[in-house]
Amino acid sequence: MQFSVYQQSHIGGRKVNQDRMGYSFTRDALLLVLADGMGGHLRGEMAATIMMQTISALFQKQATPYVKKPACFLQEAFLAAHHEIHRYRAEHALPDTPRTTVVACLIQHNTAIWAHCGDSRLYWMRRGQVLGRTRDHSHIEHLIAKGQAKPSERATHPDRNKLYNCIGAGTLPKIEVASQASLQPGDVLLLCSDGLWSMLPDEEIVHRLATQTIVRAVPELINMATTIAGATADNTTALAIMWQGSPDVESPSTVTADMATVISTQMLPEDLVSTTIPSTPEPEGPHEVDAFSDDEIEKAIAEIRGAIERSSQLLK
Repeated sequence: MQFSVYQQSHIGGRKVNQDRMGYSFTRDALLLVLADGMGGHLRGEMAATIMMQTISALFQKQATPYVKKPACFLQEAFLAAHHEIHRYRAEHALPDTPRTTVVACLIQHNTAIWAHCGDSRLYWMRRGQVLGRTRDHSHIEHLIAKGQAKPSERATHPDRNKLYNCIGAGTLPKIEVASQASLQPGDVLLLCSDGLWSMLPDEEIVHRLATQTIVRAVPELINMATTIAGATADNTTALAIMWQGSPDVESPSTVTADMATVISTQMLPEDLVSTTIPSTPEPEGPHEVDAFSDDEIEKAIAEIRGAIERSSQLLK
């Protein structure tokens, strides 16, 4: 398989970037993940980190070189992360459980399947048309489905930010898994947090990605969203790929073209897994200083390592 990929995140006007994104791939499978830690709950960035690391670790164990039951994999990975977040809360004696939204997409054999909890979105586009899009697990979408609100109210309704589903809540998440989608060369998949889509209409998102390369469109979309939001801008994150299907070349390659990464995997060994998702939390930048002490951070790193190993046992 061959694809171009580009990802970018902006902290916006917040003190901490609680968004996380990344991808992992083998010779025959590609996993894309984006998690948005919920700022209304304590340590949302830890919930997003645990979500990312858990699903990445399970992918690395099961993609040999592809995942045998993709829908089950996504469901079980989401649940494993949910349980690990609750374990983290208990071990730290937190008054509330950290929470995160998430969207993940698994691509193999020219077929994509995705799942989500909350309002992190996926768009599937072809030649300027949206062929598929996740529907937010929000109160406004519930009202629209029941005919009690208009689609035009998505951006203005007072309940547009109220979610009824996420990873880490007191009840088990309702994991929505889409039907499998057959990809064609040139198809674009975009995963993004609400910091992006809440500021821009779908038409603008689709237009930019249809008329420009992902390496140009993604930064422009993020810049537009954060500029419109101004000082109150949320964390704004996007991960996009352009699917290219089977490459013409007969050797594996990973190259950077115009800052976008073009990856070809057909000659990779079956047991090789590459990932951009770190196995330990990334160091916080100067604008992301949190209330954690050095001891707390070191303890969290050790616990997440153990959590990933425990999560892998759930699927055996």
